[in-house]
Amino acid sequence: MHYRSFDHTADLGIEVSAATGEELYAGAAFALFDRLADLSTVRAGQAREVSVTGKDAPDLLVNFLRECLFAWNGEGFLMKTCLIRELSDRSLRALLRGEPFDPARHRIKQEIKAVTYHQAAVLMTPAGWTGRIVFDV
Repeated sequence: MHYRSFDHTADLGIEVSAATGEELYAGAAFALFDRLADLSTVRAGQAREVSVTGKDAPDLLVNFLRECLFAWNGEGFLMKTCLIRELSDRSLRALLRGEPFDPARHRIKQEIKAVTYHQAAVLMTPAGWTGRIVFDV
């Protein structure tokens, strides 16, 4: 699993590469939180179950990352790790592990306002899986 940022006007683009579809979605969740906060201080003490559906793989990626972002924006939860428990063409179930935000211990690196459909893509290639997503910052 590996991710890189790409330039996008006034937004943040992420491209994730992975060996499997499960690793791709887990890697995208990691990239979201890695850009959001310094994960070196986050503990994986609490678990959150996330289940989403989508009409296709890019829609599933957007919906999944929106649920992950809601864990932060709506509940103050910082994710440390993500395990994809079930993945099909139109549904995903994941276990996020992390902890509530503690301003005394955690440093926020960048505000991420939303996950967009702009340039959202999930592709299976001979080398593995690649996904692209743009965050509104």
